[in-house]
Amino acid sequence: MTPQQDRAAGALMGAFIGEALGVGPHWYYDLGALRRDHGHWISDYRTPLPGRYHEGLQAGDGSQPAFILRLLVQSLVDCNGYDHTDFCHRLDQQLLPLLDGTPRGGPGGYTSQSIRDAWHKRVEQQLPWSECGGHADTTEAIERTLALAVRYAAQPARLAQTVAANTALTQADDSILAMTVAFSAVLGQLVQGQPLDGELSGRLMTLVARGELPFHAVTSGELNPPAAGAEPSRAGNFASPDALLTPSYMAMAAADTGVRIEPAWKVSLVYGMPCAIYHVLPAVYYLAARFAGDFESAVLHAINGGGQNQARAMLTGALAGARCGLSGIPERFITGLSDAGALLPLCRELARQSTPAGGSDSPSASG
Repeated sequence: MTPQQDRAAGALMGAFIGEALGVGPHWYYDLGALRRDHGHWISDYRTPLPGRYHEGLQAGDGSQPAFILRLLVQSLVDCNGYDHTDFCHRLDQQLLPLLDGTPRGGPGGYTSQSIRDAWHKRVEQQLPWSECGGHADTTEAIERTLALAVRYAAQPARLAQTVAANTALTQADDSILAMTVAFSAVLGQLVQGQPLDGELSGRLMTLVARGELPFHAVTSGELNPPAAGAEPSRAGNFASPDALLTPSYMAMAAADTGVRIEPAWKVSLVYGMPCAIYHVLPAVYYLAARFAGDFESAVLHAINGGGQNQARAMLTGALAGARCGLSGIPERFITGLSDAGALLPLCRELARQSTPAGGSDSPSASG
């Protein structure tokens, strides 16, 4: 594998690992109860206790976010790129028949709000996929579209196009769409080998100015005032570039010795333990920036913070995996992951197909 392919595979496997780490200790908002049930420090996969959200799964299993991510990764590999119609068909044939519209049904023992909303519209109301997006303010779209960020890391415009199209299947809020595309743009930069630092947002804003990322921007360089009479440099799809600016602020906080969150798992208390995307993403950016090259510390601090720790660890795992590469992920996390024998070659194949700089592919994102 090339270094970029190693980072691409690391991002994908990091997401599967982070998701599975959250299966046992998922959604404990009482940190005392979390410590009582799972000990002072969670360091590996855990089996959910009876009565918890993912009861019936075993340590190392993935739940529904991993199931859906795998559907998209498999579609990308089989089609050698994003085919919107193919992925929708897989949702219709392989996911929706397993659901019943309730929270406790479906693969993994829990179905999130955005997927439940889509099920009701697609199955009960028989609406086209273009009308199935709901208003959940959560990270479910990121949890699958991170595969698109890996596939199109070197093609920011294509990345944004495919992520936006896929996100709209389940989430219709423009702010959620903007933050989802922004996360994918960040992940794409890390897969290319760029650091998660205070300069990252500036690099993303350069892409906005070039018309490669669809964000509205009016300021000049370094966020200075625009020239008198100047038109926006990019009147993009999203109202502001703020979602692209967030990660560098988190990275600067992580690097600033005058700003310390100790222990780092308390990032969940600083940015919030709930499920909303605006709680999860700042914590994810902070942990991935603070533990550069240390996959284990990044994902375990994400898990030990409680609350929506599964999404926090899944997305932290993707960023941390991209930073350290597959070769930098401790072996026990890979061997302990259920179905790693199938997931590992699948992730490696998507990494191999990942479009190099200047490359292109033929499958369409429309359908």
